[in-house]
Amino acid sequence: MADVTKRILALLTTLQTGRAFSGDELAARLDVSPRTLRRDVDRLRGYGYPVQTQPGPGGHYRLTAGNAMPPLVLDDDEAIATLLGLAALAATGSATEGSVDEAATRAYGKVDQYLPKRLRHRATQLRASLETSTSLGPSTSADDLSTLADAIQRRLVVTFDYSGKDGPASSRRVEPHRQIHHQQRWYLLAWDAHKGDWRLFRIDRINRLQTSTSTYTPRPLPADTAVDYLRQGLGKHRKRVVLTVDAPLPAVADALKYQDAELAALEDRRTKVVLMLDTWEWLILSLAFLDADFTIHEPRDFRTACQTFGARLLDCG
Repeated sequence: MADVTKRILALLTTLQTGRAFSGDELAARLDVSPRTLRRDVDRLRGYGYPVQTQPGPGGHYRLTAGNAMPPLVLDDDEAIATLLGLAALAATGSATEGSVDEAATRAYGKVDQYLPKRLRHRATQLRASLETSTSLGPSTSADDLSTLADAIQRRLVVTFDYSGKDGPASSRRVEPHRQIHHQQRWYLLAWDAHKGDWRLFRIDRINRLQTSTSTYTPRPLPADTAVDYLRQGLGKHRKRVVLTVDAPLPAVADALKYQDAELAALEDRRTKVVLMLDTWEWLILSLAFLDADFTIHEPRDFRTACQTFGARLLDCG
């Protein structure tokens, strides 16, 4: 029986990746015969897991969403990763009622109820030993995130009131395409019907969100990815800065941990850095904590400003 249980858990873990697997592929992965695989799939269905079967050429097995939630099965490392993920998410907001971070805080305390006995002591030790530094961002409604996800999946137009950075709230009617999590903020990339153009919205500034019955045809994204488009918008008034730092990548990453920087390790323990900044002072402030030389390749005005500042420091000595 122990072997059967282990085999069923391995099958469930594989199917929970969301992929479709052919019978031959699953049988090979689990090292079982096709007949045994069919029996194990039937067992999973008996436990309440909705395993879809597609027969014939191109046939496959896939775990689909059901009306009821069957028992969640995690291996040891997945359970620990779940606790750590909840702890990290809980530390990103102010725990406003109904927010994602507040829900993560509640869920963190409940996970151990569903852990097997062999893991409960380990989970208790983890909670007792763990402290998470607070990295505050605006609390975002878990219900709004879920509503937008449903609208994106079903291609439904949504309406809401939006409070911009400046000025009064405005009513919006948009076609939602992507939700983005970037630097402790949640964003919505959508096609604004009134503006006739793409717009990015901070989800924490959305109020009175409603899903309509109107559907829309998906549009090609305005960039390779929604994150790329967001970065273009955030860097619209910034300059591209390229430099080489005479320090290994981990040290540079630590010095620039608050910057959205692209890092690449070079020979001789050097690091190439590409980032978007609006002032050269931010660059100097970050690099001041590194005991390392650096060369600014672009832009020229940043390089000139840093040289002027360096001369000023020499004069003060």
